[in-house]
Order: sequence, then structure tokens, then C-alpha cells
Amino acid sequence: MELTLLLRLLLAHLLSDFLLQPTKWVKAKNTKKEKAPEMYYHILVVTALTYLFLWDWSHWYLPLIVMVSHLLIDIWKSYRPHAFAYFLTDQLLHVFVIVAVWTIFYFDANTVFTWISKYLNSAHFWVLIIAYYLVTGPLGIAIGIATSKWQKEAGMDTAGLDKAGIWIGRCERVLILSFIITNQYTALGFLMAAKSILRFGDAEDRAQKKTEYILVGTLMSFASAALIGAIVSYLLHKY
Repeated sequence: MELTLLLRLLLAHLLSDFLLQPTKWVKAKNTKKEKAPEMYYHILVVTALTYLFLWDWSHWYLPLIVMVSHLLIDIWKSYRPHAFAYFLTDQLLHVFVIVAVWTIFYFDANTVFTWISKYLNSAHFWVLIIAYYLVTGPLGIAIGIATSKWQKEAGMDTAGLDKAGIWIGRCERVLILSFIITNQYTALGFLMAAKSILRFGDAEDRAQKKTEYILVGTLMSFASAALIGAIVSYLLHKY
């Protein structure tokens, strides 16, 4: 029952913050800040939908807390640049408030601390944290250093979107690690085939050095992520 309630509250947030928030409201909020009437129209939608999905009038204060926090977070965001980092922070803050309020009102402190302690003392938790950190951070840096001697030679120092290759590498390694941990090897094959088509479909129009550089980087990325995935799978089953 408690988990169902949390899911309903999260759905209320997603619907009110995306589907039921017109683009013109977002633009007005970013332009006029807290003086925009659209800011308060949006907050009314958030509150009404939260009440509707909660469907428990004895806990009327829960939507009230969500309403006040949502307003403050949206005002804060309206003063920030239009960037993905601030969008992500905004959404994480909204979700954190919802989860925190749900936890406080529907669980006692001992239960919460027991959950936290359980995960912090779990070898599985730390293995996964380290593995995903490796494939999104240090591994990308290592591959960049290993292939740097060919970068200028292949003409890759000025080609392409800024940092697009870094994010492509991070995403593919996260997917590879996730597929291996969950034993989805078929999906892993589809991922490699799809990237090969996208990257090398126009290989005839590219210089040979450029194609070889991309191929080396891709294979190193796949191989290293797959190796980490295999190690993680072994540790998760062993301990």
C-alpha cells in the first residue's frame, strides 16, 4: 500500500510538470519569474493532482508541503540558466521532497534507518556504485588517453559536436554494464550492431584513419565495459 501511494504521488508530479504544463507557461515562468501568473497556475495543477492521486483527505498536509516546496523550487530554477544540469537538479529536488514526505509520514524513523543501514552495509550496493562510476568516469578518461596519439592524426580534434563523443561513450558503457549484469546478452548484440551501423554506415565517405580511430575507441569502450560487467556479475553471485 505504501509503495503504491509513492508511485501515485510520483505520477502526479510527472503529469503536472510535463504533460499538463504548456510550453508558454514554462517560458512565462523563466521570463517573469515569481511574478508570472503561469507560475501559480502550474502550482495549482500540481496541488490539485497531488490531492487527487493521494485520495486520503486525512493527510491534507502532504499535498500542502508538496505545493510549497514545488513553488520554492520552481522560483529558484527560474533564476538559473536554461541548462540540463539545472533541469536535472530541479527534478531531483521535486522527487526528493515527495520521497522524503512519504517516508516521514508513512514510516517510522527506525524503519528508515534500517533500510539505509542495510544498503550501506551491503557489498552488492558498493560493487554497483563503483562499477557504474568506473564506466562513466575513469574508464572514459583512460580510453581517451590511450587513443589520444591518434586523435589529431585522424582529424578528430575538431570534428563533431562538443563533448558528444564523451556522452556517447558513457551511455554505451552504462548500457553494456546493465545488460551484462541482467544477463541481457541479446540486447548487448543489438546495441553493438546499432552503433556499428550508425558509426560506420558512411565509412566509404570517410578517411581510413578516421574510421580506424573510431573503431579502436568503440572496441576499447565495449571490451572494457564488458570486462567490468563480467567481474561485477561474478561478485554479485559470489557474495
